[in-house]
Amino acid sequence: MAKICVHAVVSGRVQGVWFRHFTREQAEASALTGWVRNLPDGRVEAMLCGEEKAVRHVEAWLSQGPELANVAEVVSSDAPFDDELEGFLIRDSDAV
Repeated sequence: MAKICVHAVVSGRVQGVWFRHFTREQAEASALTGWVRNLPDGRVEAMLCGEEKAVRHVEAWLSQGPELANVAEVVSSDAPFDDELEGFLIRDSDAV
């Protein structure tokens, strides 16, 4: 099966509601690599990499998010596969 990466930016009420933590749980349960972080403007950004079906599953979950979130929009795009990523990290807001 093909391996892909998806870059996603989630807007709405997505900070202060454990969005990053639950994204990491979803990603790890789906054996994805990548990262998630808060953006200074209140959005959340994520990079999801792994088997296409698993990536698409977590990408769809982002539209719903955890119980306390209120997702307004998810803008996602395909990204080059990064086989150097290990695990799934919660990054600091200022990490590049």
